[in-house]
Amino acid sequence: MSINFRKFAALAAGSAMLAAVGAATPALAQQEVKLTILGIGDIYNFDEEKGRGGVARLNAVARAERAANPNTLYVFDGDMLSPSVLSGFDKGQNMIDLTNLVPFDIAVPGNHEFDFGVENFLEKRASSKAPWAAINITNADGSPVEGLGGVMFKEFEGLKVALIPVAQDTTPEVANSGDLKFLPTVETGIAAARQARADGADLVIGVVQTNQENDRQLIASKAFDVIISGDDHSYATSYDGITAYVETSIEGRFLSPVDLYVTITEKDGKRKVRWVPDFRFIDTARVTPDPETQKMVDAFRKKLDESLNVVIGVTESVLDSRRNAVRGGEATMGNLVVDAMRAATGADIAITNGGGIRADRIYEAGTKLTRRDIMTELPFGNATVLVEVTGQQVLEALENGFSKVEKGSGRFPQVSGLEVVWDPAAPPGSRVVSVKVNGADLDVNARYRLATNDYMLNGGDGYTMLREGRVLIDQGNGNLMANDVIAYIEKMGKVNVKVEGRIRTVGN
Repeated sequence: MSINFRKFAALAAGSAMLAAVGAATPALAQQEVKLTILGIGDIYNFDEEKGRGGVARLNAVARAERAANPNTLYVFDGDMLSPSVLSGFDKGQNMIDLTNLVPFDIAVPGNHEFDFGVENFLEKRASSKAPWAAINITNADGSPVEGLGGVMFKEFEGLKVALIPVAQDTTPEVANSGDLKFLPTVETGIAAARQARADGADLVIGVVQTNQENDRQLIASKAFDVIISGDDHSYATSYDGITAYVETSIEGRFLSPVDLYVTITEKDGKRKVRWVPDFRFIDTARVTPDPETQKMVDAFRKKLDESLNVVIGVTESVLDSRRNAVRGGEATMGNLVVDAMRAATGADIAITNGGGIRADRIYEAGTKLTRRDIMTELPFGNATVLVEVTGQQVLEALENGFSKVEKGSGRFPQVSGLEVVWDPAAPPGSRVVSVKVNGADLDVNARYRLATNDYMLNGGDGYTMLREGRVLIDQGNGNLMANDVIAYIEKMGKVNVKVEGRIRTVGN
């Protein structure tokens, strides 16, 4: 019995020693935080389409997410001021008013924020309740743009989050961004993300407007925990074990809130953050619109209906404005637009960029055309201008128009008074095989009166050669393109436009 007592005493002593050791070892501190990120971008129209999308549904989702989790980030990754029918009248103020009801935590300007110029963007930004930011936009001299912030730091229950806002560096090529300077999207974004990490951020979140090719480079850098991206008009999510990624669709049709379940541990003064993403999918067709927002939407809709639902003519042929059609070949809607521009100015020829034709639809023969249809097709508020150019400049303009057709670029030319044969297999810059002007071969030394739009005249979509021409009708004296097309249809009464070989590829 004494032996058993000694064993018990030894065990007790051992337990006491273990307890003492345990008391000397610092306890592992651990904290759980749930962070929700809701991203949206490329939302142009205030109203729904076929019961899906629209700002009333978007605001309903944003409010619900914030109510469900106070640790919610609501971010905008670009493009809302243009293009839409209503923005042609108010230059995007309708979207500012609607999103002010449920403001973003951060908003990155997309290229379409500059469709109406820098001054308009600055005015709209000033009336927005959201903080706008982009680390790669500066004034021409490198100084900060008034009211445009940079990297944003936020804290949620001790979780330190850095938001990296990055704009599309090709904006000067596709919008009226004036003298603003756009630094490289990828390089600038990665550098800022790494610096934010060095500055103590637990999570680094990119809010970017750029194409998926650049998105892949941002992901490959491993500098970001999360990337919320717009610009491609598609929906996508991915997670490679390092970076969670969301491509935010278009028009708010499909939303994907991301819940990050974050575990923060600290031991011996060392902090470790681990997280797992949970992607959710929301089809907004199943979302009840936010009542407050819907009242404003209804008022905007009524305002438009009164002026736009007016029949101006009927089409006897099929009109095609689908995206692939106007950006890849001769399209009947393109022919209608450039013929109207040429008629309005008395020009020898007309060229407009297919990307400016936006409705993305087919009008069957017999369709009654309304003012709304044309304003929807041409929502940017561009003016028809007239410029005298050389044949060489016409050739350069066409080469530019065909230079990025593989990428679906909006610079693809729709033409009037021209017959062009081009070779898709040839390298960009050497694709035009032949050009005829009203039946005669193009003379590179001759001068031609060209009708185009003010955006292209200012070098938009790469049409910098048009700046060298002699301007005969400038933006201030030109009509809205949409008004020229409306007047053209009203005069004819009946539209009968066909694909007639204005633009052909080699062998066709």
